[in-house]
Amino acid sequence: FTCLFLDTDRALVLLEEYCKKLKKPEEQQLKKAIRKVMGIFKSSLFQALLGSFTKKATRHGTISYPSLPAALACDVFG
Repeated sequence: FTCLFLDTDRALVLLEEYCKKLKKPEEQQLKKAIRKVMGIFKSSLFQALLGSFTKKATRHGTISYPSLPAALACDVFG
């Protein structure tokens, strides 16, 4: 379970670094969307869902580390 939480933390750091580079007016919509994803990753609901997901996946022997964050990011970005 720890690996997924560390991956989420790493994703947050990388997203924050990327956001700092987005300065052009045409990049502001992307920056807003990335900040929305970051807010989701930081939320207690996301953390609870991630914990529940990893427990179920581990129990069934089918765990794909990026699947939940990737699914949420795809949903947010459309």
